Amino acid sequence: MIQLKTEFLAELDRHLGKHADKEQILAEYELHITEMLEEFQDMDSEESAINSEIHSRLGTPEEIAESWREELSTTPRKTQWVFICANLFFFAGGIILTLVHNLFDFPFIDMAWQSLTSIPAVIIFLYLFFWALLGYEIGKGFGHKGRRLMKKTFILSILPNIILMNLTLLNLIPHDWFQPLLSPAFIFICILFTALLYPICWIGYRWGKKASI
Repeated sequence: MIQLKTEFLAELDRHLGKHADKEQILAEYELHITEMLEEFQDMDSEESAINSEIHSRLGTPEEIAESWREELSTTPRKTQWVFICANLFFFAGGIILTLVHNLFDFPFIDMAWQSLTSIPAVIIFLYLFFWALLGYEIGKGFGHKGRRLMKKTFILSILPNIILMNLTLLNLIPHDWFQPLLSPAFIFICILFTALLYPICWIGYRWGKKASI
């Protein structure tokens, strides 16, 4: 079984070529193969069956190398700005809807506002899903290297939300604009879920990192 691991890693080494993170990738897959071989230690399995199982779980060395080459085409900066812009899009959309609803008289805007304010729980959970997706995609796309990127992306993305929350709590933005949402209970829920955003993002990152293997 040791020979299986050696051959797998040697082939992976060849397919990775001059990849910048070759040593880290090989070390990571050596650990996973070692763990898998320990599972088969007490089982009466032929080497060919074990080899097939390794390829089934991890992929062939060629497939693994190809996935890491594809990763190089996804730059950290590009990924970061995709999520920052996505959050800004939601943020700006909410601001525009709020301003138009309060300053103008458009029946279809009022209808949209009433529909959205009637389902705050759905909006909150969809937003939580966005932050979990942020962590997941960074974890899946960058693995162990994505932790710093996730933190930086999270901080830059959350800033507009924190600013808006403080402006509202300080009454610099009229509370009447957010009725019927802005009740003490809803404010508490918003603060609570804002505090949960980073743990949710972190869980998504860990899940994505595991899925990248």
